[in-house]
Amino acid sequence: MESTVIKVGGMSCHGCVRNVTGVLQAQPGVEQVDVSLENGEATVHYDGSKVALGQLRSAIEEAGFDAA
Repeated sequence: MESTVIKVGGMSCHGCVRNVTGVLQAQPGVEQVDVSLENGEATVHYDGSKVALGQLRSAIEEAGFDAA
């Protein structure tokens, strides 16, 4: 199990947090997601053999947010 913190730009409300959480949880191999509106970041615990970090960032960007 791996974990990473992804900076997420463009979140302005708790609806954004739910959106980012949902798109990340929908990725294969993602076990746990904690999104912080205050810190503008998502902490993701995932199985690196099932999903790559780039795929997680792409999922965030496809949902309309910036991922760094």
